[in-house]
Amino acid sequence: MKRIAEASPSFKARTASILYLLAVLTAVFFEAFVRGRLLFVVSLIPISCFIAVTLLLYDIFKPVNRSLSLLVVVFSLVGLTFEALELQPQGVNVALVFHAFYCLLIGYLTFKSSFLPRILGALMALGGMGWLTSLSRPLAQYLSPYNVAVGFLGEGSLMLWLLFMGVNVQRGKEQAIFRN
Repeated sequence: MKRIAEASPSFKARTASILYLLAVLTAVFFEAFVRGRLLFVVSLIPISCFIAVTLLLYDIFKPVNRSLSLLVVVFSLVGLTFEALELQPQGVNVALVFHAFYCLLIGYLTFKSSFLPRILGALMALGGMGWLTSLSRPLAQYLSPYNVAVGFLGEGSLMLWLLFMGVNVQRGKEQAIFRN
């Protein structure tokens, strides 16, 4: 645990993006090919990956705004709990609603940071708006597949950037966001 805490922001960003990619790929694979009770068990793999992503992103973004970064963790963990328990009261995908707010806040933190391009923050927030359509099942169905595409575009852009480009540690140090 101490090694992770002492790791560079770039390493944390790349690790988060790899785990995010693993979470998405395993979730899609399991939804497509696994049925019954086994699906519940294997769905814990992408959820576990996403918990790690959440904690890594918290560590990356807490210098930007500690309170909002903590709120991101709360939204993510509550949403993941709904996902794990498969709770969808009155047909509303509550997990996706919490994930939408997670995306909106990560988008804001990305936009306000000095170590990532602002366009990534705007795309992530737009992705959050796409996921937010799940508040209304008729609206989500009407806008589908565009709302889903916008969601994946926003999240995918940020995660691919973190995977291939990382964060600009020098810029963060110049603005005293990252400590030496």
